[in-house]
Amino acid sequence: MRLLALAALALLASAVAGAVFYASHAEPVISEISSELDGYEVATFAGGCFWCVEEGFEKALGVKAAISGFSGGEERNPRYENVARGKTGHREVVQVYFDADIITYEGLLEVFWRIFDPTDGEGSFFDRGRQYSPAIFYHNEIQERQARASREALDKSGRFDKPIKVPIIPFTAFYPADEHHQDYATKNPIRYRYYTRGSGRADFVRTTWGSKLEVDFALYRPSPSRYFRPTNEEIKKKLSPQQHEITQEEGTEPPFDNAYWNEKRDGLYVDIVSGEPLFSSKDKFKSGTGWPSFTRPVEGAQIVEKADNKLFMTRIEVRSSIADSHLGHVFDDGPPPTGKRYCINSAALRFIPANELHANGYGEYEAMFVREEM
Repeated sequence: MRLLALAALALLASAVAGAVFYASHAEPVISEISSELDGYEVATFAGGCFWCVEEGFEKALGVKAAISGFSGGEERNPRYENVARGKTGHREVVQVYFDADIITYEGLLEVFWRIFDPTDGEGSFFDRGRQYSPAIFYHNEIQERQARASREALDKSGRFDKPIKVPIIPFTAFYPADEHHQDYATKNPIRYRYYTRGSGRADFVRTTWGSKLEVDFALYRPSPSRYFRPTNEEIKKKLSPQQHEITQEEGTEPPFDNAYWNEKRDGLYVDIVSGEPLFSSKDKFKSGTGWPSFTRPVEGAQIVEKADNKLFMTRIEVRSSIADSHLGHVFDDGPPPTGKRYCINSAALRFIPANELHANGYGEYEAMFVREEM
């Protein structure tokens, strides 16, 4: 066992040394955050090595991006090697961009507490010094209030036998680390695994949180929220294997052998995962393709369209906005009035007949199916 432990630590040392070597020869610091993140809420956390904090947040529901960088010091655009040596006063942090319509700031705090040891105020595992010490950088008074309440609740919970030592301080500036450090766990999975295990972080969080290690995001949805994406575990339990493959793994069902390709009744088609309204039978047409086809989404639906370059061609994928379910694709060969053909998998949909809309909570859509009197 000792030989295995020593081998793991040797590999870990190699990984850290490689990172420091790279930092001194790295490309310039990233100067801008992608404009695609404009409009999302922002949160900033320090929990030791930013590789680990970033990886923890990237798995969280509603998080659009988690970017490693530095905050809390006076120097502008600090270099990694200077921060790592404690020369700039910065901490390693992760800036989290999240969709406040899907996850609350309180939910992010629950993710944060499960990433590191919040009773260690002097560093994080064997990374020592202020640069690796924990902190919550609040961006507004609401975040400050919620962070203090969450810290107090954790302190009183009995989860830890020592007091929580995580300061809550105002955010001033964020400087992204160079590209080498972004998505490190994805780019360097073996080195990352040895780092987290060798440092003791992985075992600590598993032992400390046990069955509560995974955050139940259903408890941290914005309120009121009529439609929402359940947790991945809930989705897997709710859906059939085919529904899961199509909505979560971007699969495709066979044509002419699915539930709604030939459905002729009036009614509403909603997302099988979240229940959000997507399409109406009023816009459904016979396309001859063997899949349900629509000229447009129902009024008020927020369909997400994105380029799909699989199958050696470029198509436009269609996804639901709240559940982020893969629905199908849209083509420019449909009939008037839009000229569009939304080709959708039946397995991604739930059909609610017009005469059952009220009973299922969609009464506001009944009017579109009322037949005009002659």
